[in-house]
Amino acid sequence: MSPELSQKLAAAVDGMPAFPKSVQNILELTRDVNCAPKDLVQVIDKDPVVTVKILKVVNSAYYSLPKQITSINHAVVYLGFNTIKNLALSIAAIGMLPKDNAAGFDAQQYLLHSLATAVIAKQLALRVDDADPMDCFIAGLLHDFGKVVFAQFMPKEFRLALETSQSDGSSLHLALRKVIGVDHAVVGAMLVEKWRFAPSLIETIQHQYGPDLKDTDMIACVFAANQISKKMAFGFGGNPCVEEFPATIVRRLGGTLDEVIVSLGDLTPLFEEAKIFSKI
Repeated sequence: MSPELSQKLAAAVDGMPAFPKSVQNILELTRDVNCAPKDLVQVIDKDPVVTVKILKVVNSAYYSLPKQITSINHAVVYLGFNTIKNLALSIAAIGMLPKDNAAGFDAQQYLLHSLATAVIAKQLALRVDDADPMDCFIAGLLHDFGKVVFAQFMPKEFRLALETSQSDGSSLHLALRKVIGVDHAVVGAMLVEKWRFAPSLIETIQHQYGPDLKDTDMIACVFAANQISKKMAFGFGGNPCVEEFPATIVRRLGGTLDEVIVSLGDLTPLFEEAKIFSKI
């Protein structure tokens, strides 16, 4: 990567908004193994916007809890510490999506694709030993966030890469490498590093494609979920190209792309969950 491109990417990442203070505090807290649920509740309670949105999701038909949940404390009791932590992080990430951009990139379709990838990755994590379902959810949600950086700060180049990918059916990350010199995985990893996410999440976002694809359970879940949500056409992240699973992923997930789709059964409930999240 040339020093000039390096500088341009660093400036773009710096131009992205920081996570809200409450969400940064949640990240800090959850890195501490001694963190108790009540500590999380106190942090969320201080942010009325995040509180209202979490309660809206928790009370949605998707979770069909036996009664109305009226406090974050109850939400943690019913749904668990990890689910609430990841809901808060998801809400923050979704809140940062720009309403429009000069690249003509459809943020709503992008969001649906990212959420579908997140819920499928969470499901796939249950099949492998070393992947935490909720970490896979966040990695799935953020796997394409580098595209948002490009749409905001390099719209002309991003539009050209999108058009190239659409016209010849090639993979968007290859078109980006050609047009910009680097793909969204690199800039996405820089962004989540700035946001101080865990190293495993940074690694998953950075090494999710082609020759850079690393052989870990978390990357297998996110790569597979990404291909499945593209093949099922749930939302659209700008990349029409569906890739078959490499041998390492077939081994970790116990099947090819089509076999894993069949084994997941009816994906409608997962897509319903993604839709609920997309409206928060």
